[in-house]
Amino acid sequence: MPAVWYELKHVCKQTGARYGILHTPHGDFETPIFMPVGTKATVKTLIPKEIEEVSDGLILGNTYHLWLQPGDELIKDFGGIRGFMKWDHALLTDSGGFQVFSLSKIRKITEAGVEFRHHKSGEKLFLSPEKSIAIQNNLGADIIMSFDECPPFNASYEYMKNSVDRTIRWAKRGFDAHKNPDTQALFGIVQGGGNKEIRKYCLDELQKIGFPGYSIGGLSVGESKEEMYDMLQYLKTIMPADKPRYLMGVGSPDDLIIGSMNGIDMFDCVLPTRNARHGTAFTSKGKIQVKNVSLKHDKGPLDPKCNCFVCTTYSKAYLNHLVKSEEILGMRLLTYHNLYFLKNLMAQIRKAIQEDRLLDFKEEFFKEFGYTK
Repeated sequence: MPAVWYELKHVCKQTGARYGILHTPHGDFETPIFMPVGTKATVKTLIPKEIEEVSDGLILGNTYHLWLQPGDELIKDFGGIRGFMKWDHALLTDSGGFQVFSLSKIRKITEAGVEFRHHKSGEKLFLSPEKSIAIQNNLGADIIMSFDECPPFNASYEYMKNSVDRTIRWAKRGFDAHKNPDTQALFGIVQGGGNKEIRKYCLDELQKIGFPGYSIGGLSVGESKEEMYDMLQYLKTIMPADKPRYLMGVGSPDDLIIGSMNGIDMFDCVLPTRNARHGTAFTSKGKIQVKNVSLKHDKGPLDPKCNCFVCTTYSKAYLNHLVKSEEILGMRLLTYHNLYFLKNLMAQIRKAIQEDRLLDFKEEFFKEFGYTK
């Protein structure tokens, strides 16, 4: 049996959304699933017990950052990320490609890989498909990513085609270099920006290589939501039904619902944790700026419909005080709540899919949350 495999259990009659089971060496997970981001072997401000409570047991680590600090060889010596951070559940790592390509002013792309400079020290560094896979082998996640280029969404046809051709070549090199295919599932990444022809070409070529799962990269990178949704609707019709589909870097409530409607099985994003550290909370009535002066004397819970530890224990007034005082506890409590909110949202999405009413759920949620048409 492969390291990761996917069982499609039900397709929503209203939307075509997929309910399934993702099997990994460290747990089986109902999909669609949202995966909290633990960039540096930590979901910021939370300990593993708390991460268990606000996730479904599958989280991310970041290859680029862990390679640079403390180093993948050191982490390997601790038994991988799992042993290093004392996380007993499943993990996914990215390839480092997105971080490298975001350093557009200080990097040089060659066929061999990418030369770039450390984002803080300025030290010269080099990352190739083989190096990315070797680092991820050391980090030991259940699911790992191919090293790819993330081109601008609206790049020219010539640039996009050349970029995707290189991504496909790099994907094959990474696939051949992968040392642990029986314990770590390597996903191919579908690139192509806003060009549907190139997206299909990329997917077709990656399928020839034979990955156990496919990620969608290069979305939520500055394009409009309409452009992103249009591309997801297209990819829904051509991606293999028997393999998991992972939309990278997307995690707002509306995107999770519409992404699920378009056949996505896996999501991740720093949005809920980053928002929390800046004092913004997700609630059933929409987003709340917790330091708003109107909450100073509010004795009610952050979200009356939420039964997480934060909402059943603390008042808005106390959370307002913590955030305005820039207390670390305020960041911790809002991080806990935001992730719990998305975990509960995904459970509602899965239930709606199984009951063939995801479109109805979307309309109900959008109305209550305050999203406009």
